[in-house]
Amino acid sequence: MPVTVAATQMACGPDRAANLARAEALVRRAAAQGANVILVQELFESPYFCKEHRAEHLALALPLEQNPALARLAVVAAELGVVLPLSVFERARNACFNTLVVVDADGRRLGIYRKSHIPEGPGYHEKFYFSPGDTGFRVWPTRFGVIGAAVCWDQWFPEAARVMALQGAEILLYPTAIGSEPQDPTLDSRGHWQRVMQGHAAANVMPLVAANRIGKERGAAVEMTFYGHSFIADHTGAIVAEADDHSEQIVTATFDLAAIRDYRRAWGVFRDRRPDLYAPLLTLDGGAD
Repeated sequence: MPVTVAATQMACGPDRAANLARAEALVRRAAAQGANVILVQELFESPYFCKEHRAEHLALALPLEQNPALARLAVVAAELGVVLPLSVFERARNACFNTLVVVDADGRRLGIYRKSHIPEGPGYHEKFYFSPGDTGFRVWPTRFGVIGAAVCWDQWFPEAARVMALQGAEILLYPTAIGSEPQDPTLDSRGHWQRVMQGHAAANVMPLVAANRIGKERGAAVEMTFYGHSFIADHTGAIVAEADDHSEQIVTATFDLAAIRDYRRAWGVFRDRRPDLYAPLLTLDGGAD
């Protein structure tokens, strides 16, 4: 059975309820367009608060069982029969995580993934807010195939994509928040951002969906413009659907996962792997000992 995936993008303001309503409207529109798996951007309930170190933003974190977006969108997932990977700011006792909750098409939560790679740089001060994830990389068998999902900075690490592929993922999904670089207004990372994920799709021979945010967001001392360009790549890494850099949009693509599975097996990249030679990957400096 063909599976239709969707990537969405929107601007986020300070009103949490309004952001949730906007996200729900996008999910409903995507479902009306035939989407079965719908990806909403990273931390869609608020502006991207990691622009600066500000302790008051820690109050945005909620236990998963108290998060209104999860409760509301689980009902929507069941109503529409769609799979929703949802990125939220989780408080777990005294720890905080950037967490992805996977909701199946019947509204059940299949599990969580906590973002593993936490960036720290101008405009992206996530280490102030999030502990490194403790779940490891995970995949989930959903009504519409086995999905592997990670979050934003994770997308720059080929090891993460490969682990999910080895665990049986058939589609890779990355909610993200990326845009301008406050330290260098001339730096545009958009092409690099897309190409690294296109490489994950091509190397693992499976489709990939990336959802980014749009809009200009101002903090106390930092202003950032998020460049959108949410996209879908096919199993060869080619971009088959792409949004622009400023509009609230939905892009979709349809894949025959069974046919792609046959193609992937015939291509031989998993047959010819040599894990016995990859020991340096288990070290930070590439040492084999």
